[in-house]
Amino acid sequence: MSIFIFALLIGIIAGLRAMTAPAAVAWAAYLGWLPVAGTWAGFVGHWIAVAIFTIAALAELVTDQLPSTPSRKVPQQFGARIVTGALSGAVIGTAGGAMLVGLIAGVIGAVIGTYGGAEARARLAGTFGKDLPAALIEDAVAILGALWIVSAVV
Repeated sequence: MSIFIFALLIGIIAGLRAMTAPAAVAWAAYLGWLPVAGTWAGFVGHWIAVAIFTIAALAELVTDQLPSTPSRKVPQQFGARIVTGALSGAVIGTAGGAMLVGLIAGVIGAVIGTYGGAEARARLAGTFGKDLPAALIEDAVAILGALWIVSAVV
């Protein structure tokens, strides 16, 4: 698959769970799956970045289940997904020698993931009659999808 597709897909993951995408990319860089050492994106593979992104991703998985959590489509949430999609896509793009392409694809993916994920979760919640099973399915898709993407890039 092309770098554009992988960056688009990681952006979709960011649209589902804003911090899962950068956590997955950070782990992939740390483990050497993404060859970004010595580039601007090398910082994501540092253990401190891995720890920060991982803690943020775990916190997001918990807070997403709270009834007080705002919609992913409000400006702050939507903006965060675009930023993390752009970052994650740019890191993948850098690994493939096309940082700008990755950044753009990550942004496009984040928009798709935000709106598509909201719609899919609403439909699943309607089917189940409650939100929790739909949210847990979305968590699983985001985590497993992110792992597949970063392990398949290079």
